[in-house]
Amino acid sequence: MSKTSKVILAIVGTLLLLIVVAIIIIATFDWNRLKPTINEKVSTELNRPFAIRGDLGVVWERQKEETGWRSWIPWPHVHANDIILGNPPDIPEITMVHLPRVEATLAPLALLTKTVYLPWIKLQKPDARLIRLSEKNNNWTFNLASSENKDPNAQPSSWSFRLDNILFDQGRIAVDDKVSRADIEILVDPLGKPLPFNEVTGDSKDKSGVGDYVFGLKAKGRYNGQPLTGTGKIGGMLALRSEGTPFPVQADFRSGNTRVAFVGTVNDPMKMGGVDLKLKFAGDSLGELYDLTGVLLPDTPPFETDGHLVAKINAEKSSVYDYRNFNGRIGDSDIHGSLTYTTGKPRPKLEGDLESKQLRLADLGPLIGVDSGKGAEKSKQSEQKKGEKTAQPAGKVLPYDRFETDKWDVMDADVRFKGRRIEHGSSLPISDLTTHIILQNADLKLQPLKFGLAGGTISSNIRLEGDKKPMQGRAEIQARRLKLKELMPDVELMQKTLGEMNGDADIRGVGNSVAALLGTSNGNLKLLMNDGLISRNLMEIVGLNVGNYIVGQIFGDDEVRVNCAAANLDLVNGVARPQIFAFDTENALINVTGTASFATEQLDLTIDPESKGIRIVTLRSPLYVRGTFKNPQAGVKAGPLIARGAVAAALATLVTPAAALLALISPSEGSENQCSTILSQMKK
Repeated sequence: MSKTSKVILAIVGTLLLLIVVAIIIIATFDWNRLKPTINEKVSTELNRPFAIRGDLGVVWERQKEETGWRSWIPWPHVHANDIILGNPPDIPEITMVHLPRVEATLAPLALLTKTVYLPWIKLQKPDARLIRLSEKNNNWTFNLASSENKDPNAQPSSWSFRLDNILFDQGRIAVDDKVSRADIEILVDPLGKPLPFNEVTGDSKDKSGVGDYVFGLKAKGRYNGQPLTGTGKIGGMLALRSEGTPFPVQADFRSGNTRVAFVGTVNDPMKMGGVDLKLKFAGDSLGELYDLTGVLLPDTPPFETDGHLVAKINAEKSSVYDYRNFNGRIGDSDIHGSLTYTTGKPRPKLEGDLESKQLRLADLGPLIGVDSGKGAEKSKQSEQKKGEKTAQPAGKVLPYDRFETDKWDVMDADVRFKGRRIEHGSSLPISDLTTHIILQNADLKLQPLKFGLAGGTISSNIRLEGDKKPMQGRAEIQARRLKLKELMPDVELMQKTLGEMNGDADIRGVGNSVAALLGTSNGNLKLLMNDGLISRNLMEIVGLNVGNYIVGQIFGDDEVRVNCAAANLDLVNGVARPQIFAFDTENALINVTGTASFATEQLDLTIDPESKGIRIVTLRSPLYVRGTFKNPQAGVKAGPLIARGAVAAALATLVTPAAALLALISPSEGSENQCSTILSQMKK
């Protein structure tokens, strides 16, 4: 053997020996010696505690999936036991994630191409706790040291990382969110086999870009103080990292009587970039959704909706949530439309259009303080839970329920509503309803609020300035051509008349309830009624016992035709005082004077009748109505008889109030409105 051959053989032998020694060292190396270094490096990089507290080891195994000469190369199979990841310093809890065991396999040949390739990683019973103490303080946002100290001129690393699959047998996620008052435990289990997205959603459209459902969820706990349970499904863990691939989600949660169910996708789930979901809501009252969604809605009877939610979420600027083309019910009324909720400063805003094809009037009861309609008792209980319902004082008629103006500044709103057909009882014949709701900085406007009533129309502008303490309110109302026989469809007597009613009102008040607003009100009310009929029988039907007495005293038991009833009332500090309050009938002229106080709910009225003949009306003493709104008392005033012609003379002097009432009569009504003739004579 030549000298050169001996040298080459020595070198090859040495290399083989070094390789054998390296393999022996690697195979027998105690990897636990590296734990302190690994723990320190990872903790420093993550800015939070990290520790491998159990055994760290490597087992070299040949891969059966490899073929040819590659199958002879052993791959390192790494395992680590009892791993913990802590929380940032400003969160008091110690542990965020606990992993009893982690296993992974590293492809060694990929290192030659500067790629760290893990075909799979397996987590054994991972246990995570997500904590949020405030809007900006949570434990799932990581501030990496490499990001903080990164040189802006540094070149990007030529190394890459690849992970094909994440496996685990069962996981647990605990959510402790002080912002939403959530304390929920979520158990995550593999489904056994992946379920295609279309199979779960029932959507026949091609969703090839969406991953399969891989894990099942079970949730229990409390949300906003209410018990919560739910089930669901999510995609594979790797899909969480993908910004371009939608992540599939499905869930059905119940909290109390509130149900939220959705199925669809989340875009860029690690940053919660947006959602595209079929969404269902159901519950006892829309008002209860405030705690769940932050959207301020009125208290209603039980509801359910089904629609399409598309959201673009940007925590730094503003997020937009579109609930599109939803259909649902509130009580027994249908509801349809689209709403957009936009977050941002100074307040979030709700915009959209709503429509009800058949609106049951009783379902509006809770909105206006009336306990009626399907589920009204549940809605009432919902209000009482909040502890904000004001007790109605004994002996009072006007509503004392307080407006919740303290919530009005949580968002702005610009919503249009249309009720095409109103289902109602015979006592209040409303045919349709439209309104435009504008809420800005706690200033609520209904501009306009219109509805068809008894063959005519009522148009109003309502403003409630909730930003003022106490609240200031104003109502401008116009009522035109309300048919008397449609106003009282159950009164057979009224079906004989073609009479109508017209009115105007402009009222301003201060206070946080209807009673307070009227009790401080200032303004004016005008009302005209022509060609009506009255009798004691009519007063009994409509439940006016005092009216029954008065009509009986003046007209006896006969029905009497009213040519014109006219009222022009001034409101000053909650006290109504008539400029004109008169009835012109075929038999008598009646004048009403006195006061009605909305502040104290007291009546002090005098009714002066004057006969147009000597056969029908024999009473010439004034009548009185005194007492409270709830328990009025009527009788005959003691004193001298009314002088002949005194009532007509008194009314004839009221030229200006009479002229103001003429404006209520449309020119198209012509001579058919008898009030036109009577008021014109008074004006002259």
